[in-house]
Amino acid sequence: MIIGHGGNIKDLAETLDCTVDDIIDMSSNLNPLGPPEAIEKVICDNLVKIRSLPEPDAVTMRKGFARFHGIDQTQVVAGNGTTWFIYTIPKALGSKKVLIAGPTYSDYKDACLMHKIAFQHCLAKDSDTFDPDIDEISRMAQGADTVFICNPNNPTGSLIPREKLEYLIQKHENTVFIIDESYLPFVDQAREISLVSYTGYKNLIVLSSMSKIFRIPGLRTGFLSAAQELVEKIMAYYQPWSVNALGQAVMEHIFDHPEDIEPFYQKTREYIKSEKQIFLDRLKNIQGLQIFDSSTYFILARLTNGMNSRNFCEKIGRHKILIRDCSNFLGLSDQHVRFSLKKRGINERLAVLIKQAI
Repeated sequence: MIIGHGGNIKDLAETLDCTVDDIIDMSSNLNPLGPPEAIEKVICDNLVKIRSLPEPDAVTMRKGFARFHGIDQTQVVAGNGTTWFIYTIPKALGSKKVLIAGPTYSDYKDACLMHKIAFQHCLAKDSDTFDPDIDEISRMAQGADTVFICNPNNPTGSLIPREKLEYLIQKHENTVFIIDESYLPFVDQAREISLVSYTGYKNLIVLSSMSKIFRIPGLRTGFLSAAQELVEKIMAYYQPWSVNALGQAVMEHIFDHPEDIEPFYQKTREYIKSEKQIFLDRLKNIQGLQIFDSSTYFILARLTNGMNSRNFCEKIGRHKILIRDCSNFLGLSDQHVRFSLKKRGINERLAVLIKQAI
């Protein structure tokens, strides 16, 4: 397991002899706009609920998610974030050979290691700007019973069109594809790209995180959608009260007000599109840094001036800004770093520091 999926904010604070609150964390991928204003009020108004057990199967929030996406509630599982699903799916499916499209999130690999399941990676290449090779994924999927694909992918930001994913799903009927859409709400036309509503496929599982888009990672909320047969396999390993009372209350509020969801998503997308362009313009033609195209708000870059990622992150860190050293992603190197955008002033400050560090 990678300790700390972003950078280690506590270590940096100790090094600089400051508080954690003094550090600007641009290593973790969360909505730069923060949670909708109503969410904190919902939490405060529902604190009394921690005195009682929540619904054991989080049925109300499950119904809300199903209603919003137009699918049957029996095709949805509500969970303690998507992480629980990632670690449970290989065991529940009885997976023997897992394929992971990478470079990507380490938990797919760690889930296989936990259950002693054989796995291999299909790694997109730096020379291809990390665009996934669908033909190569298809070739390697022939020898796998389970495939993990993060779409859009973390940390590269690459996005696979829905029709290409459907091609894989249809071609390999005996292979289960887990499509992790945790970052998809940040992408334009996400509804058209998403496979959440495609529960007619018997070999498709879709993961939907609420942590990133609503910036509530501490509440641990997420969903799995799939055909009923696959849902039943997952539910055989489901633990009662997996989602805490406050997490359930917030999800119930969100899906009880569906008219607010898409406007919030759209506001986030428009903000990201604008701020990302401004940030990239600040770094245009900079020597020593290759920036890769990203479909979302985090940006992968490669140092091309001989500096390694650790030293580069340390230079930026001296100014109380934490960025992601990507050297521990399989398929990346000690030349790769990732920036997760925030508000404009912070983004522009980072751009200045990058120029100085290069």
